[in-house]
Amino acid sequence: MADLVTPTTTSASPVVSVRGLSKVYGTRTGSPVTALENVSFDITEGEFVAILGPSGCGKSTLLRIVAGLVDKTDGDVHINASAGAGADVGLMFQKPVLLPWKTVEQNVVLPGIVAGRKARDVAPRARDLIDMVGLEGFAGKYPGELSGGMQQRAALARSLLQDPRLLLLDEPFGALDAMTRDQMNLEVERVRQRTGKTILLVTHSIAEAVFLADRIIVMTGRPGTIHEIVDITLDRPRELDVTGSAAFGAYTNQIRSLLDQPGVAHGTV
Repeated sequence: MADLVTPTTTSASPVVSVRGLSKVYGTRTGSPVTALENVSFDITEGEFVAILGPSGCGKSTLLRIVAGLVDKTDGDVHINASAGAGADVGLMFQKPVLLPWKTVEQNVVLPGIVAGRKARDVAPRARDLIDMVGLEGFAGKYPGELSGGMQQRAALARSLLQDPRLLLLDEPFGALDAMTRDQMNLEVERVRQRTGKTILLVTHSIAEAVFLADRIIVMTGRPGTIHEIVDITLDRPRELDVTGSAAFGAYTNQIRSLLDQPGVAHGTV
């Protein structure tokens, strides 16, 4: 299989820079709802950052603003020192959103075709990625022939096709059963080790965040603000047995304690 590792880019600028980000939604009643308020953070090259917080804290809104899918109300977001997201961003959401009438390989090559490339030119990379995410032998299968976990593996391969510098994951495994979710977390860890991608993950799972991340941004309830950023110093590469370690337990307890603090779980709205 071809080497898929992306060379590290030397840059004085962070891959993601968010400054004073706020998002206010209008409502039919005329009373605005503040989803995010004055959020600021950076993500450096090759770093894995997780965003964790109570339901409704605006974490998915934050990721979608970074992705360029939702407009901000105030503040600045820079990707690779440029305003807004571009071709250097890969996206993966909770649902795999695979086209049911296309094979796994045909689904994985879609970002290349949308970008104006010919299917035959991107097919070799697509097949390499399909193998890398554990779907060897399934390139010609259709989504309906795959389990939920296998569909998400295909979606992960698709998100990597254009070799993005930044990968955005919006609760991609929330709908999977616990065992499949563990296996997908392990797969993401292996992909990260192999490709060196910079990754921003939104999750509601403390264990998932601790297992995958270098840093965890803990947010308050609405309006979502940053309550604390926790460094995770567990050794890499990580295997599932680390989840039974004392250090892993200490991190999960620390995060849970932060989320239970007054004003964090429910916010001010």
